[in-house]
Amino acid sequence: MTARLLDGKVMARLIRDEVATEATELLARGVKPGLAVVLLGEDPASQVYVRSKGNACQEAGMHSETIRLPAETTEAELLAVIDRLNADPQIHGMLVQLPLPRAINSDAVLRRIDPAKDVDGFHPVNVGKLVIGDPTAFKPATPYGVQEMLIRSGIDTKGMHAVIVGRSNIVGRPMANLLIQDGPGGNATVTVCHSRSRDLPSITRLADLLIVAIGRPNFVTADMVKPGAVVIDVGINRVDDAAAPKGYRIVGDVEFGPVSEVASAITPVPGGVGQMTIALLLKNTLQAARQASGGAAG
Repeated sequence: MTARLLDGKVMARLIRDEVATEATELLARGVKPGLAVVLLGEDPASQVYVRSKGNACQEAGMHSETIRLPAETTEAELLAVIDRLNADPQIHGMLVQLPLPRAINSDAVLRRIDPAKDVDGFHPVNVGKLVIGDPTAFKPATPYGVQEMLIRSGIDTKGMHAVIVGRSNIVGRPMANLLIQDGPGGNATVTVCHSRSRDLPSITRLADLLIVAIGRPNFVTADMVKPGAVVIDVGINRVDDAAAPKGYRIVGDVEFGPVSEVASAITPVPGGVGQMTIALLLKNTLQAARQASGGAAG
């Protein structure tokens, strides 16, 4: 068996085109969706990611604002920036790029963002809305992207046993909440595994749908996968490779080659879930603009 490749690049392009069309329709009603990103410090990976978000916004016809602050910015100064963005009618969605310096309380920062502008979906109000299935909730972009990949690939999750490896607030927990909802991309039976789970391979081998998000390169091997399972690799890891042009390679949490011979469908890294994250962030920003202008959730 050779697994079908789930191409995140193609699906993300479709979503971004859809968002651009809807943004044009909103603009005709006098509403231009706006996204602000706040970045502290000079982390190269974060710089690239934030730049990509800004470019994607502009391509979609949205207003984009990037606030770059020095690493020594105090918590009070950062909160003041968030307060300004909360009050800015041009900004419908905002996010603060994580991780933050240790001197800053990330929870206090995330809770300061207006839930109506929290397009990352990390504010407790949006977490609660997601749990109860409120359509006005903002779904965290990465698990939302996974769900969209499944739907757009024609993979029916209804009745599937989904096993999620990883319980972070960014991926694992919201992914579980999305998969148990009633509707497309939901109605699955969900098991969440983590570092304290006993005999992990025996659990992952039960999965019809295996979603891996633990940040450990090539952790999931072929013997951990049920034949015919759908495998979604959320991991993005840099591993040294002297033979590579840059001296390193980007790999996922799943050993792609061997697992692709067992699974029925699989996401590549790069080119899989990562491509979807920015696309769904734009979709959340569009939803925020629509809701702010009195429209329904997307």
